[in-house]
Amino acid sequence: MKKKLVSLISACAILIFACNYQGQKENNTLNKLPVILDTDANNELDDQHGLAYLFFNSSTFNIKAITVNATRNGGNIDGHYAEAERVMKLCKVVDKIPLLKGANGSFTEIESDLTNAKFDGFEAVDFIIAEAQKHTNEKLIIIAVGKLTNIALALKKEPAIAKNIRLVWLGANYPEPGEYNLANDIPSMNYILKTNIDFEMVTVRYGTPSGTDAVRITKDEVLKNMPGVGPKITTPIVGRHGGEFYNFGDYSVNLFEHIQYHGDPPSRALFDMAAVAIVKNPKWAESSLLPCPIMIDEKWVEQPGNSRKITIWGNFDKEGIVNDFYQIMKNSNLP
Repeated sequence: MKKKLVSLISACAILIFACNYQGQKENNTLNKLPVILDTDANNELDDQHGLAYLFFNSSTFNIKAITVNATRNGGNIDGHYAEAERVMKLCKVVDKIPLLKGANGSFTEIESDLTNAKFDGFEAVDFIIAEAQKHTNEKLIIIAVGKLTNIALALKKEPAIAKNIRLVWLGANYPEPGEYNLANDIPSMNYILKTNIDFEMVTVRYGTPSGTDAVRITKDEVLKNMPGVGPKITTPIVGRHGGEFYNFGDYSVNLFEHIQYHGDPPSRALFDMAAVAIVKNPKWAESSLLPCPIMIDEKWVEQPGNSRKITIWGNFDKEGIVNDFYQIMKNSNLP
């Protein structure tokens, strides 16, 4: 009888521990920001750093998936997928987070094909829809750091998901025209702006201090801060410029060795990483609301009477963002 009582008490203790552990695990997940990152990963080098920064901020973000799209640099969708996969392997998340191919083409090229099961970009688009449908209380955050094709197609196929999404887009030089991500698919942006999705524009603004173009680092900074950082993998990845790499920091150095520099001192902007950073800490930039504009003939047209408002992000805290980036990279070495 005594043995049975001890066994029963032990079983109850194990059950209580398991329930508490599961509850703690669920609470930890609930406290994180649910995110999909949509990227043209093989474009230059800011995407890779944005991905690594996201992965190493696992205490802040509950990463649902990485989706890729193809912009005109970096080859077709396979090239962008391969580069995202390299970074995921280096950050030891490739088997933990879904990586999904999105659109090769543009919104207008694909939208009439959405009734077909395997339209261009269906894997990413269908995942975005399915994940957004789960978020009826807390909004799903989509950080888009390339063209907006995947998100526009998801909204076209299932308009009801708009209310479930907070879209943070790294793109546009607003109020000036131009910018790479925007120019790759203007109709996708215009389509999204006509929906009721929560839309936030993280400005680029080449050559000005008010956009993410100001969040720049030099090659010397990279050589000082990045070699060897990140967990070490057992089987190296082959980089897009060749060579074998066992950690993200060494791959970062290689990427910076194969890029053109601008400005004085010569440097490169980490646009996409800055977009992830201001989702983590909104104090690292200034935001403002304005009536939603539209783009016609590649020029912004203001709509002051528009009741729909969007958020514009500018004046980024370069020091705060870059210092946190380096700190997160160094901490990623810790077990």
